[in-house]
Amino acid sequence: MRAKPAMHTLTVIALTCSAAPVLAQGAKFSATLTGAAEVPGPGDPDGKGSASITINPGKPELCYKLSVKDIATATGAHVHTGSPTQAGPVSVTLTAPASGSSSGCVTINRELADAIRKSPQAFYVNVHNSEFPGGAIRGQLGK
Repeated sequence: MRAKPAMHTLTVIALTCSAAPVLAQGAKFSATLTGAAEVPGPGDPDGKGSASITINPGKPELCYKLSVKDIATATGAHVHTGSPTQAGPVSVTLTAPASGSSSGCVTINRELADAIRKSPQAFYVNVHNSEFPGGAIRGQLGK
């Protein structure tokens, strides 16, 4: 008779332990970057790229991977606050993907981390270059 409660306890422990790695991965978001998405335009009509963003759990940290192509050498990259029809302020500075890609992690405040987690669509990634200093390519964050 004692075996059933022990088995139940082991099942709960196993489920809890197997869920931990999933929770530790953080909140993941992505964006497809194009020149057509630039506001105000125009952006680079040939440019394209992608952004992967992770908000790490337990600490206010944003990790990213950027990949771009068919644009002149990137001179800046940021996460901005703004809807698809707005040009908004810089929220996070990222390393420009000057060679076509960049990645890293940036410490951000908890309020910003929470805001991105709750409403990723209210933020966008923008990559700039000398030909398009206001932005060559852009994309809204999504899940």
